[in-house]
Amino acid sequence: MSRDSGISSVSLRAEIVIPARLASTRLPEKMLLAETGKPLIQHTYETAIRARGAVGVTVAVDHPRLLEAVKNFGGSVQMTDPAAASGTDRVAEVARSRPDLDAIINVQGDEPEMDPAAIETCIALLQQNPDAAIATLATPIRSKQSLEDPACVKVILDHHGRAIYFSRSVIPHPRDWDDSYLNQSPPLYLQHLGIYGYRREFLLKVGTVPKSPLEEVEKLEQLRFLQAGYSIVVGVVPEAPRGIDTRADYEAFVRRQQG
Repeated sequence: MSRDSGISSVSLRAEIVIPARLASTRLPEKMLLAETGKPLIQHTYETAIRARGAVGVTVAVDHPRLLEAVKNFGGSVQMTDPAAASGTDRVAEVARSRPDLDAIINVQGDEPEMDPAAIETCIALLQQNPDAAIATLATPIRSKQSLEDPACVKVILDHHGRAIYFSRSVIPHPRDWDDSYLNQSPPLYLQHLGIYGYRREFLLKVGTVPKSPLEEVEKLEQLRFLQAGYSIVVGVVPEAPRGIDTRADYEAFVRRQQG
């Protein structure tokens, strides 16, 4: 990804926040795995601090062991409510304690190979689209296997780069399939990436936005905000980061670090 992030001279005080839970279903306590010599959360933190345009990076944790791990490598950390329902709620808790901020960029703790330029793009999107409450990213889908995978969340955009809909289904759904659909430029099919930029004022009221029928059906939190009428601006980047969800993912990450 190009390092020309498009960050303008408009002042936007943005903090990168990495929500991190100790418990994880498919890979227990993955944030603390340290077969590279560093805990996984440290790798993500060190990636985030390379992004330009943010005033700082904070890890929002739910357990004293994570708190201690971040302190041990010298990172900025905030203890948040262990009962928080989601990473967004954890990020919102940080926002409430930081009236000096305009925006927060939510980076997932299990994405240590996130391109710092992707974080910069989220900041730039909020700067360039003052009416958007949320900024996020997507990347082209070039394989039919990924397109048909419900774990690959798809997004479709309007002509101004705003999200129309997110789905686990194939959207747009072709009446008659043609392999050329996967090679179009600009891309017809886009995978949503789990990085968000939120305006602080949105986060202060996020807890009052009721769950929506679309969210309940698709199990996608972003549909709650889209259905409530919030504008979500989407930047398209060339590729997706490699997240760590399983033991195999982590072992592959360790090999890349050692190679």
